[in-house]
Amino acid sequence: MKQKGSSGKFSAAFKTGAISLAFLIIGYQAALFIHQASVEAIVAQEGNAGHSRPSSGHSRQEDSRHYRQEDSRHSRQGPGISDGRSEPAMTDESAKASSRTSAVREEVVEKYARRSYESFPFDPNTATLEDLQRLGFSLKQAQSILNYRQAGGRFHRPSDFAKSFVVADSVYRRLEPFIRIPSLDINAADSTAFDQLPGIGPYYAAKMVEYREELQGYSFPEQLLDIWNFGQERLDGLIDLIEVGDSAPYPLWTLSEEELQEHPYLDRHSAHAIILFRENSPKEQWTVENLLKAGILDAEKGPKLARCRIASP
Repeated sequence: MKQKGSSGKFSAAFKTGAISLAFLIIGYQAALFIHQASVEAIVAQEGNAGHSRPSSGHSRQEDSRHYRQEDSRHSRQGPGISDGRSEPAMTDESAKASSRTSAVREEVVEKYARRSYESFPFDPNTATLEDLQRLGFSLKQAQSILNYRQAGGRFHRPSDFAKSFVVADSVYRRLEPFIRIPSLDINAADSTAFDQLPGIGPYYAAKMVEYREELQGYSFPEQLLDIWNFGQERLDGLIDLIEVGDSAPYPLWTLSEEELQEHPYLDRHSAHAIILFRENSPKEQWTVENLLKAGILDAEKGPKLARCRIASP
């Protein structure tokens, strides 16, 4: 379509379109200005009034119930009876409208108000609603994190916390140095705690507890590989999440032959040989290394026993 007629002047249609576009731009800018002004006014008003949403979860339903109670109280007074207040009773419709207005105002404040925040060490798996708000999360964001945990979710690593949709990249960069997620002590954890580890279901959780009892306590994390089909890949997936806490050292030098052969790294023959070694060697020679040199221990399992916590003779 030509913008100019044969005389070189703009056509009437082009002028009309240009004017319409100008009014559209002006209207859009005016709407943005009014929206921004309204937001700033609401935020400022709520801030000056000391408005804060209580952590107890005060809801719009409670607001509506409050207004209905007020309406009912005024109705019971009957016509012509005044309690000294000038405000008219609020109907259900008025209460609903007021509740909706309050909800919109809360949403605006929630979204646009500047929140103060602190940075302090915290565990995202145990932080309270108030802690999360102090860290800079809005009430809705903090409640979302709590809902995730209550549904069985767990943050195994700081990077898991970063993946939460309510944790902005900028917020995570600020909080990352303060995230403290304790390692799981495999000598103290129960099957429920084991089950929460990545790659560990109820079957392996039960086996981890059962094998710990057979060993009389884990001495190093690689002992988990002794569990059938546990596998290096599964261990690699949780090695940074666990630790080997204190446990009673294995009383190798005081147990009977029957008790010794119950250990996973010993059998009937090695248990009998240990008894003979104890009976025919001075106590200062009672070491796992000497058992290895004497060929008493299995070539594969002996080195594992050497890594275990062994009680002194």
